[in-house]
Amino acid sequence: MPFEFKQLEIQDVILVVPKIFEDERGFFLEGYKKSEFEKNGINIEFNQDNHSKSSKGVLRGLHYQLAPKAQAKLVRCIRGEILDVAVDIRKNSLTFGKWVSAKLTEDNKCMLYIPEGFAHGFVVLSDTAELLYKASNEYSKEHDRGILWNDPDINIKWDIDFEPVLSEKDKKQPRLKDVKDEL
Repeated sequence: MPFEFKQLEIQDVILVVPKIFEDERGFFLEGYKKSEFEKNGINIEFNQDNHSKSSKGVLRGLHYQLAPKAQAKLVRCIRGEILDVAVDIRKNSLTFGKWVSAKLTEDNKCMLYIPEGFAHGFVVLSDTAELLYKASNEYSKEHDRGILWNDPDINIKWDIDFEPVLSEKDKKQPRLKDVKDEL
């Protein structure tokens, strides 16, 4: 099997560990294989690929899109290291408002599968980081939303000892309790 699928503490968020074939020439891995993902309960059609690059200390998020344009994501860090975070915003979920995280690095080559109904964010821990990620729906400005990265009700442990670099948009995001009714 080219992947190991590890269920995280919140149901449906899965750490995907690819099998890496390495030799003196370098390495090879499968980044996505529909049949293997489907066998492991990830039955998503991905419709958009994204590539981002950020400097150390940049924190992006917490972002999500409202239905019917909600996005499931498959995130991989191809350069550097990030702490990737998913927050459960499924209104009727037993884990609503809870979060999970995983360190994604160019060395571990792990991916985080985040289903629809989650807000997503990450902070860059290395000098720079590049991410490739798949999304199940295309970006929709009309459905684009966010939650404050340091919402005290969520209380994410970002594992940083510095003030993160944020976009103006992310500095002004509302708290989860203020958007709950529109979820």
